[in-house]
Amino acid sequence: MSTPIIGVTGYADRSARPPNISIFALSRTYVRAVAVCGGTPLVIPPYLEDNQLRDLLGGLDGVILSGGGDIHPSSYAEPDSGLLWRVDRERDRSELSLAHSVLKTDLPVLAICRGIQVLNVAAGGSLIQDIPTALAHALSHSCVAGRPLPDVAHIVSVVPDTRLASLVGAGRLGVNSAHHQAVDNVGHDLVVTARAPDGIIEGLESREHRFCVGVQWHPEAMLDGAPGMRGLFEGLIEAARA
Repeated sequence: MSTPIIGVTGYADRSARPPNISIFALSRTYVRAVAVCGGTPLVIPPYLEDNQLRDLLGGLDGVILSGGGDIHPSSYAEPDSGLLWRVDRERDRSELSLAHSVLKTDLPVLAICRGIQVLNVAAGGSLIQDIPTALAHALSHSCVAGRPLPDVAHIVSVVPDTRLASLVGAGRLGVNSAHHQAVDNVGHDLVVTARAPDGIIEGLESREHRFCVGVQWHPEAMLDGAPGMRGLFEGLIEAARA
């Protein structure tokens, strides 16, 4: 039996040498997570046009919306707060189009960190642009912004009787953290499945789709130290295989 092909969204990077050479990149932790959990990873380059995305989706069995920089607030009809980080409007356009298509076609999707925000905006929701300035009593969520570590940064509470709970367990769960934005108003057909102690939404899912799960942390970076995180990728791949 062939393994399910899981597309993982990449991003544009200008850190290559010599300076300012633009490359498309993706952390190998995503690729490894898919591979060790039984899937075949395929990196989706950013900036594809809608027709190219439609053609690509026809060859995929599932999708991971990966982490990265902030989504521009024009995507959810709000002004720029001036507190944004690593905005890429072309990546926003392409990934929001991809998320719309995934929701429309019911393709299994796992949305990680920035990915849960993309999923929420695609479903008509909005974001908190900067947690520290929006929530006075907030935890430190951007422990190492852009560099998710395997270490537990804080606890989240996973709602019982949800798909997320079936994958990682209900109740208290230690997670890493590398973000300063978060879900605000929840998009259509999405339900909250996890929160941090300060109330920040850490999990979303759709009960209208066969597998549509979003988490605000980086499970791919915790695979070795927290084996329960494998459940997220195994669940995606099982749905993709079906």
